[in-house]
Amino acid sequence: MEDNKKVVMVAIEESDCSHYALKWTLESLCNSISESHLIIFTVLPIADYSYIYASTMGAAPPDLIASVQENQKKVAVALLEKAKKICADHGVIAAETIVESGDPKAVICEAVEKLKVELLVLGSHGRGALKRAFLGSVSNHCVQNAKCPVLVVRKPE
Repeated sequence: MEDNKKVVMVAIEESDCSHYALKWTLESLCNSISESHLIIFTVLPIADYSYIYASTMGAAPPDLIASVQENQKKVAVALLEKAKKICADHGVIAAETIVESGDPKAVICEAVEKLKVELLVLGSHGRGALKRAFLGSVSNHCVQNAKCPVLVVRKPE
């Protein structure tokens, strides 16, 4: 990574709002992005295997857990391939892709510091206050805790 290039990270997941945020960034910030190091970042959430244990009477076969983990990795690879295609369609071929595992809220904020990100872009699901209270909000957490400016892009209804 060149020292003089700004680092812009777009965090994505499977939702349409996430892909919209990437497209919006590439279209609306095209001049800035062309002079920046663009990182497309996704997080493999740590799976809750309790349902596997419950459905197998507490004796989940290791190959079943490995299969679930392998499927998560395939989903992440497909997600990043789709993101790279969106970038290529907008003339950006040098986007770096990164996959990490863990709680998305924490992992994204940690990556911002580790990668010296200067702008973080996230999509918004547009949940109301009640849903945010129960489900949490990755974008809200990042706005409050990331060590760089955060741009939250909301998909028009």
